[in-house]
Amino acid sequence: RQRYPQFAILPHIWEKEEVSYADCIKGDYRQMQRYSKINLTCRITKEQGILYTWVDTCCIDKSSSAELSEAINSMFRWYQEAKVCYAYLSDLSPGTDWNEFIWLLHLAHHRITRGWTLQELIAPCHVVFFDSVWDTTIEPQQRNRTNLASLLSDITSIDKTLLDGRCSLNDSYCIARKMSWAARRETIRSEDKVYCLLGLCNINMPLLYREGEKAFVRLQEEIMRSTADVSIL
Repeated sequence: RQRYPQFAILPHIWEKEEVSYADCIKGDYRQMQRYSKINLTCRITKEQGILYTWVDTCCIDKSSSAELSEAINSMFRWYQEAKVCYAYLSDLSPGTDWNEFIWLLHLAHHRITRGWTLQELIAPCHVVFFDSVWDTTIEPQQRNRTNLASLLSDITSIDKTLLDGRCSLNDSYCIARKMSWAARRETIRSEDKVYCLLGLCNINMPLLYREGEKAFVRLQEEIMRSTADVSIL
């Protein structure tokens, strides 16, 4: 198996003035509104003795359909192999206590249930939540582990033991169960409801945006070709 240098990974919601790969190439990104998020992530990563940081907005050339397809097919594995996943909550005030944090997560229900958050919740082995000024808030694998996992499970329907690390994705979860976690998730593009499942189902397939519902048919066909799991039926 190929070994990679240690790296941190930053999941987040796309907002105005995100720094893209094209912006980095042009070199005029430091004045953009969301540059500080990337800069602070890299600083924290360096302080932890980690040499690399991966951020989807600026680490994928989305003008290349081949690179975008490879990235989406590989993204679940990248989250799995990251040393740490930094979950930045821009609307979480400094000094927020546990009860306020619970309230915020319920308020941010639409963010937690977006399509791509599914892999961001499940794949990483170590997640650290940060508030708006980048102070560590909650680490589900350490303090408040069981309480946070229970809360996220209530909101997302993902098994609590999977979220708190006591159970791995391949332990006892059939394809039907994995698909149930994505049933009510929201995505801007309908195809992404399927594509966000690729890593969870251990499937690779080409991306064909604008194919609509055909994406789900292709996913089912790939699953049936590659696994004996009959729960999909």
